[in-house]
Amino acid sequence: MKILVIDQHFYPEQFRVNDICFELAKEGHDVTVLTGLPNYPSGVVEPEYRWFKKRYEIINGVKVHRSWILERRSGTLRLALNYISFVITGSIKALFLKKDFDVVLVYQTSPVTMAIPGIVVKKLTKTPLIIYCHDLWPESIASAGISPDSKIYSILLPVSKWIYKSANGIFTSSKLFEKYFNNKLGIYENITHLPVYAEALFENIKPKSIDDGNTNLVFAGNIGEMQSVETILLAANELKNEDQIKFHIVGDGSSREKCQKLAEDLGLSNVIFHGQYPLTEMPRFYEMADAFLITLKENKVISYTLPNKVQSYMAAGKPILGAIDGETQLVINESDCGLCASAEDYKTFATLIKQFTNEKEKHETYGRNARKYYDQHFSKVNYMKRLNHLFKKIISGRDA
Repeated sequence: MKILVIDQHFYPEQFRVNDICFELAKEGHDVTVLTGLPNYPSGVVEPEYRWFKKRYEIINGVKVHRSWILERRSGTLRLALNYISFVITGSIKALFLKKDFDVVLVYQTSPVTMAIPGIVVKKLTKTPLIIYCHDLWPESIASAGISPDSKIYSILLPVSKWIYKSANGIFTSSKLFEKYFNNKLGIYENITHLPVYAEALFENIKPKSIDDGNTNLVFAGNIGEMQSVETILLAANELKNEDQIKFHIVGDGSSREKCQKLAEDLGLSNVIFHGQYPLTEMPRFYEMADAFLITLKENKVISYTLPNKVQSYMAAGKPILGAIDGETQLVINESDCGLCASAEDYKTFATLIKQFTNEKEKHETYGRNARKYYDQHFSKVNYMKRLNHLFKKIISGRDA
């Protein structure tokens, strides 16, 4: 198949879409990616992509076309302009791409407007369009503090409806997203649940090699407003006298500095911020973990999300401790791979962490259950088979 993938973010930025595209190319598909200039999470375009350099390259067999975008830098206005710039330049670039694709896949994180270049291709070539939804819009901005009664929300609601309804098929990373499409956007057809898998390097994590006497709890990933890393810090504050419990925060994001300041203000010597590391260096943090941590803000629609780190954690075959609602809490409880408090309930979270520390005999069982659930529901082999099957159904004009 000749597949066009559209995402504002692509390698060297660290997103799951990279591995999906590389795997499709490895299977023999002709894969083209339309993307922007790498500037996440730093907000600054990487030097080797400045001044019109590397606007076209081939990475692991994938043909990558990059359109100019305004750097994110910092602040809401710059972020909005960054989003808008990709819509404009990506749509222009789409006009000059070859016109013989079999299918267009928009790997839609935030914002939903990144799908507009895909709609341009669909209108020009009649190529089937799939939107693979990982962030619900416009609800993502509401969860970030924008009121549903605001002017911007009232504009983005019909825009989001139009974009989603323009697709021939919608894939969702979470089961609960379908409820939102039905109830909020009035979309009922051609919605398919397709949870992502973990990168292969997380499927072969070694057991903890050195027992340092500590219970090492690892949070790995984006440190943003929605991730509510503050909940981890407040739980750590409740447990600051439990010397053997260590909290490791690995990653970067818009809330990192705020979280570091909170940790300093609380005097948390039991919390270590490691910063961001390339994907290839993450296994060493996974190996040191006795359990993984996952948190999200308390918000009904955010709770529909199943963060990608859940699959990575489960692939590693270790317990998960969460303060999170909705889909992720259902997965943790259904798989019996750990313990879970409600979102932002740091006191209960701290209690569960202490309980986990005192129940060492359960750790191996939790980890084994996590890997078993991953193999049954999130394996890469099953994912790629299903993705290819869904492509063929949509190309042939049948419902996904």
